[in-house]
Amino acid sequence: MKNGCVVDILLVEDNSADEELTLRVLKKAKIVNTIFVVRDGAEALDFLFCKGEYRDRDALLSPKVILLDLKLPKVDGLEVLRQIRSSDSTRLIPVVVLTSSREEKDIVESYRLGVNSYIVKPVEFDKFVEAVKSLGWYWLLLNQPPR
Repeated sequence: MKNGCVVDILLVEDNSADEELTLRVLKKAKIVNTIFVVRDGAEALDFLFCKGEYRDRDALLSPKVILLDLKLPKVDGLEVLRQIRSSDSTRLIPVVVLTSSREEKDIVESYRLGVNSYIVKPVEFDKFVEAVKSLGWYWLLLNQPPR
């Protein structure tokens, strides 16, 4: 990724099958926005806060939306969300939790921390396709974020 590259969607996903399927669905839905994938919570935080291998990334070019899994290696998704919402530079970025967790405590904590939407990954292929397509259209085309 180049330093000045605009990222529309930051996908934080450690499961390669879910990553591949999500990317394929977005492409099939003609959501051709720039999608960047990180595979653990620590890498997500490095990307968002321009640290580590992303230290030269332009911090002014924030993603339009973050698709965040909760069950991540290194730093879990709830901690990633906590840090996103505690920083002025990332607080307003829409975050959609896209996870397999149906646990009430995860849902409640995600909303308490300021998630914009919580979507449980459907097990059925067709339902997963429709969920990803819908969230892509909504967050990239319909939602009007602050400048």
